[in-house]
Amino acid sequence: MRSVRYAIVLSLLTAVGSASAQTADTLDHKLGDVVVTGTRVAADQRHQPYTVSVVGREKLTEQQRLNILPTLCEEVPGLFLTSRGVMGYAVSTNAAGGLSLRGLGSSTGQMLVLIDGHPQYQGIYSHSIADASQTMLADRVEVLRGPASVLYGSNAMGGVINIVTREKRKDGAQTSVNLGAGNYGTVQAEAANQVRSGRYSHTVAANYARTDNHRSNMGFEQYGGYAKFNYDIVEHWNAYADFNLTHFNASNPGPVSRPLYDARQWITRGAATVALENHYGRTSGALSVYTNFGRHKINDGTADPSNPSQRYFRSKDALTGVSLWQSVGLWQGGRVTGGLDYQHIYGRAFYTSIATGEVLDTPNKQSGHSHRNELAVYAQMRQDLASWLTLDAGVRMDHHSITGTEWIPQGGLVVRPIANGALKATVSKGFRNPSMREMYLYPPSNTELAPERLVQYELSWRHSLMDNRLNYAFNLYYIKGDNIIQTQQVDGRPRNVNTGEIENTGAELEATWRVCDRLTLNTNHSVLHMHNHVLASPKYKGYLGATYNGRCWGVTAGVMQVAGLFTDTAAATENFTMLNASVYYKPISMLKLWLRGENLLAQRYEINAGFPMPRATVMAGVLLNI
Repeated sequence: MRSVRYAIVLSLLTAVGSASAQTADTLDHKLGDVVVTGTRVAADQRHQPYTVSVVGREKLTEQQRLNILPTLCEEVPGLFLTSRGVMGYAVSTNAAGGLSLRGLGSSTGQMLVLIDGHPQYQGIYSHSIADASQTMLADRVEVLRGPASVLYGSNAMGGVINIVTREKRKDGAQTSVNLGAGNYGTVQAEAANQVRSGRYSHTVAANYARTDNHRSNMGFEQYGGYAKFNYDIVEHWNAYADFNLTHFNASNPGPVSRPLYDARQWITRGAATVALENHYGRTSGALSVYTNFGRHKINDGTADPSNPSQRYFRSKDALTGVSLWQSVGLWQGGRVTGGLDYQHIYGRAFYTSIATGEVLDTPNKQSGHSHRNELAVYAQMRQDLASWLTLDAGVRMDHHSITGTEWIPQGGLVVRPIANGALKATVSKGFRNPSMREMYLYPPSNTELAPERLVQYELSWRHSLMDNRLNYAFNLYYIKGDNIIQTQQVDGRPRNVNTGEIENTGAELEATWRVCDRLTLNTNHSVLHMHNHVLASPKYKGYLGATYNGRCWGVTAGVMQVAGLFTDTAAATENFTMLNASVYYKPISMLKLWLRGENLLAQRYEINAGFPMPRATVMAGVLLNI
C-alpha cells in the first residue's frame, strides 16, 4: 500500500512539472553558487572542498512558513528535524526542534546555528533553540555538511547552519504584510519594512504566531522581532548593527501514555551584533562584537493532577563574543585567512517557589564555575596549484578555560577535470567542549569531562550541465569519533563520562533541473549507517519537489520519504511518506493569496515517541507587498 501511495504522489508531481515552467531562484541549488560559510569570504563552490547547500529566500518563503527549519529539512540531504505538532518546537523534556545531520545532533550541541557567522546557543545547555530560526531574518541559508570547527570552533563538529540576514541593495522602500490562519486555531502574521537611501539601509520585521495544536494542553504562542541597520561609511568600509528577539509560551501535554499536567514554559531568547567590515579587491575582513542572552522559566508539570509541581526551573544565559578576521590574496590563485575569536560564556540555573517566588536550594556544582572563557586563533589557506587543481588547508588552536587547549586541523583537494565538474576530497576534525549542564548541573554532572572529538573523511562529485540548468552532486563520507559524552552508572550512580563512540557511514545525492523559465524540479536523497543508533537520525530520507510559477499563479509540491527513524529505542522505528503543497494566486502585482497543505496523505506517524503527529492540516492567507 505504501508503494502505491508513493507512486500516486510521484505521478502528481510529474503532472505538476509537465504543466508549464517556472522562474527559478538563481541562488537555490545551483552548484556553482558563491558561498561564504566554508571560507568566511565569498568563494565559488567549485574552488572549495567543503559541501555546502544553499537555500535562497525565494525557496524559504515559497510555502509561507515562519520558520526556516522545515524547508531546510526538505531541501538539504542528510538533515532531519524533529517535530510534535502543527506549530512550535519548545524546549526541555519532550521538546522537538532537534536537528540531526549525518547522525550528529543540535540538541546535544554537535551542530552549530550561526547568524551571519556568529554562534547562537545557550550558555548552560550549549545548543540553539529551534523556535528562534525565523524566516523574517534570512536572505539565504547556507548549510555546511561536516565539521566546521576550524572556522567556528566548538559545537561545529557535525556541521553548521548559517543564516545570512536580509539587506536591501537598491534605493527605495518596500513593506510587506503576511497574514494566515488554519486548523486548530492556528494563526500567523509577519510584517517587514526595508529601506535603502544612498549609504544607509535597514530591515525591520516582526511576527506573531499561535496555535492550540491537535492535542489538549499543547498550546503555543510566539512573538518575534528583528532589526538591522547598515551604513556604508566610505567606498570600502561599512558598519552594521542588528538585534533579534524571540519570546514564546508553550504547553507540554506529555506522551499519550503518560500525560502531564501544568507542564508549561516561558522562554525569551535574543541576540545583538555590532560589526565593522572592509571590502577591497585583494583583501576583506571584519571586526564584530556580539551577545546572546536568554531567560527561561519552566514548570516541568506532574503526572498526578492532585499533586501539582511546587517549583519553577529558572535559568539565565549570556554569551558575549568578539570576532576578528581578515582574508588576503597575496599571490596569484592563493588566499590566506586568519582570525581570532573570544567568547565569555555565563549561565546560572536555579529553582524558585511557584507559591512565593523565593529561590530554592539547587543541587548543582556551578559555584565558582558559572563563567567560562574561550580564546582561539585560526588560519586557512587556499591555493590554486593549477587551473584544474586547488589545495585547501587550515588549523585552529582553541583554548577553553576549563578543558584546556584543542588543536583542530583540516585539509582538502579539489580537482576540476572538466569545465563544470569538481571532484573533492576532505579530511576534517570536529570537536565540542562539554556544556555547563554536563559539567555542573544535576546529579550526573562531572567536572572532569573532556571535549568530544571526531574526524570525517569525505569524497564528492559536483557537476553542472546544460548551461547550469541541470546540476547534480554525489557525496560519500565516513565519520569516526570518540570521547562522546554519555550518562552511565558509575559506583551505582548516574555519571556523565567520555565513553561514547561514533562511527557513521553515508551517501547523499542531490539534483536540480530547471526545465524552463517557469518550472524547476529538485530531488535529494541520503542513506545513513550508524554503528550506534541515534534518535531522530533516519536511515533513509528522500525528497522530490516541483515548483511552477505562472504569470499570476503558482504551485509548489513536494514528497518526503523517511525510513528507519529511531524515535525511542533501537526497537522503535518509523517509516512514513509526507506530501506538502502550496498554491498562490496574484490578482494584482502587489497582492498574493496563498493556500498551504501539509501531510496531505493524512499519515499516522510519530517523530517524538508518544507524540502522534497531526493528520492533514491546511492554512490560507494573504501577502501584501507595497
